[in-house]
Amino acid sequence: MARPRGFDTDLAVERAMRLFRRQGYQATSLPQLTARLHLGSGSLYAAFGSKDGLYARALDHYCTDLVRHLAEHLRADDDIRATVRELLLVLAASDLADPEQGCLLVNAATERAGHTSTVERVRAAMAAVERVLSDALRRAQARGELDAAHDPVELARFLTTFVQGLHVMGNARADRVFLESAVAGALRALD
Repeated sequence: MARPRGFDTDLAVERAMRLFRRQGYQATSLPQLTARLHLGSGSLYAAFGSKDGLYARALDHYCTDLVRHLAEHLRADDDIRATVRELLLVLAASDLADPEQGCLLVNAATERAGHTSTVERVRAAMAAVERVLSDALRRAQARGELDAAHDPVELARFLTTFVQGLHVMGNARADRVFLESAVAGALRALD
């Protein structure tokens, strides 16, 4: 009979996600992971198979949380411009507060572009973000807040792309004035 795990797998994935988010995949060593997760390498391999397996779980966790938080933020029938503005400014403020934290999706898309399963996970997460945004934009259009000539999917794709660019500029240490100006420009797409 297999011995029960003596650690919280979800907590281990959360801790690994934070480390990968801050350092990236390549710069995160197995000793750093085992120290951060308070696990021996044997336990890590038994639970996740490999560093890649743990990274995949961490990326899935990040993507699930990202989409859930976005959906919660956009669920209300609040004014779409105010809601999107607040969302973008919160993201910019988060990047300003801790620019080394980074966005795991941006990191995964750039650092692991040659890794097929990572690219598929990133693509699926971006599609989910696009769906959440386009649904919110369709609801806003139905309420008369968004011109009927706008294509909600096209706007959602623009905003999805803009958010990733916002994270990159945060990593590049853009200042608050720059980021707020960029957000103001992005919001004009909703006019």
